[in-house]
Amino acid sequence: MRTLGRLHDRAVATGRNAGITAGHPNRIILASNRGPLEYHFDESGRLEAEGGNGGVATALTSLVPLADFVWIASAMTDGDRRMARAGRHRVQVGDHSCQQRFVALPRRAYRRYYGVFSNPVLWFLQHGLWDSLRRADLAGQIRRSWEEGYLPANRAFARAVVDEVDSGPRPSYVMVQDYHLYMCPGYVREMAPDVILQHFLHIPWPGPDAWEKLPRDIVQSICAGLLGADVVGFQTDVSAGNFALTCRHFLRDVAIDDIEGMIARRGRVTRVRTYPVSVDVERLRSQMLSLDFARYRKHLRRLTGKHTIVRVDRLDPSKNILGGLEAFELLLCRHPELAGEAKMLAFLVPSRGSVPEFRRHATRVWQRISQINARFERADWRPIEAFAENNYMQALAGMSLYDVLLVNSLADGMNLVSKEGPIVNERDGVVVLSTEVGSHRELAEGVLSVAPTDIEGTADAMWSALTMPEDEKHRRAERLRRIIGRNDLRNWLERQSQNLSELGGEKVGAALPRRAPARAAAG
Repeated sequence: MRTLGRLHDRAVATGRNAGITAGHPNRIILASNRGPLEYHFDESGRLEAEGGNGGVATALTSLVPLADFVWIASAMTDGDRRMARAGRHRVQVGDHSCQQRFVALPRRAYRRYYGVFSNPVLWFLQHGLWDSLRRADLAGQIRRSWEEGYLPANRAFARAVVDEVDSGPRPSYVMVQDYHLYMCPGYVREMAPDVILQHFLHIPWPGPDAWEKLPRDIVQSICAGLLGADVVGFQTDVSAGNFALTCRHFLRDVAIDDIEGMIARRGRVTRVRTYPVSVDVERLRSQMLSLDFARYRKHLRRLTGKHTIVRVDRLDPSKNILGGLEAFELLLCRHPELAGEAKMLAFLVPSRGSVPEFRRHATRVWQRISQINARFERADWRPIEAFAENNYMQALAGMSLYDVLLVNSLADGMNLVSKEGPIVNERDGVVVLSTEVGSHRELAEGVLSVAPTDIEGTADAMWSALTMPEDEKHRRAERLRRIIGRNDLRNWLERQSQNLSELGGEKVGAALPRRAPARAAAG
């Protein structure tokens, strides 16, 4: 579009489009619902820190070495609320440290922001699970949680971001994360017009028809809020395209350049980009040499079978755990010769226990596991070993032992398990991967693809993986390792820094420090 091109050129020339100031960002200010650490009181009342539970927090910890880093997160526990009163505080994240700051909302506002509007309303809508929302007065809950939870939470985050921008050296680069904070970029822009600001979305963005399920004024506000960012990043081209279509459908005052990936509104331009998130390959290989990894691997080896199927998921309806269990049960029925030989290790992380839909789903999962075990187990063999805990190192050790890694999500922004598994696996295991996860397009040539709702097809794919010739398994595993190694987390960060440089700054993270090799663990 020529009109959009002229607007973009004029904004760059005049510096009116936020973030067009030259200079290296001395600070990165990251805002996400979960932070790198959360705090709990032990039995004696002492405050203890634990690693944050969540894929977003895990993926983002590799940003910490890049600059003077401030991480703003929700106060989710009583311990977090205590730390919120202390203000900004330094925390250790791996080999590096950063400043962490909590946003403490009133408890009712937090419940409505997190437990109703973010989860499940946005989560279910964006993962194609809307029909699972069976709540009395759903329309009223959506309106109240938007006005009395989501908007106040996003304003509070924006005020914290701007406070950090004003209190430190310029320029600062602000990275806002995910569906909890769609309104935050617009609020920040109102208070700090010149800040360099990016919003990255970790989950899928569906087309306009899905967004029709929400009140029109809410969707318009969400789109306008995101367009307060200089760059809006998505996991896949499909999500990026759907975002542009949604803005075109719900906002009258936008000009969209689909070729250049730019959306103009009210005198400013937002770039729409795709950044498929990945894993830190170097860090994963270092963790494989740790004593903890070796200890868990030794323990889990005793639980494996001649054929071992592994899955690692949050207890989340979008992960389709029930469908995977049904496919495994069908596999055992069709191939009775697997009795005593096939095992499934299921590492299931409790998730969003305050949300009724998630609690009901978790109950159904555990019931189904018990039913399958009761049907097939014998004195010396239980088909499913399940672990209900947030234990990342144990899950990594489990993935090192798979013959089949099952990832059959109904929808996923990316799914890092599908990328972690091939890096840590020691058996040339085969990945059975849903076509509906963001990583599928990237990994398709090395995996066995399945439609997540096709139970028979998933069972057949697992059988094909278990009976695949060793040389083909090796070729597929090597192919995945090359793809993931080439497009690792550093590449993800550097692509974003390149787009930052287009706004007038210099690259952030182009020279991520390399880690020293870890010492080999005994055993």
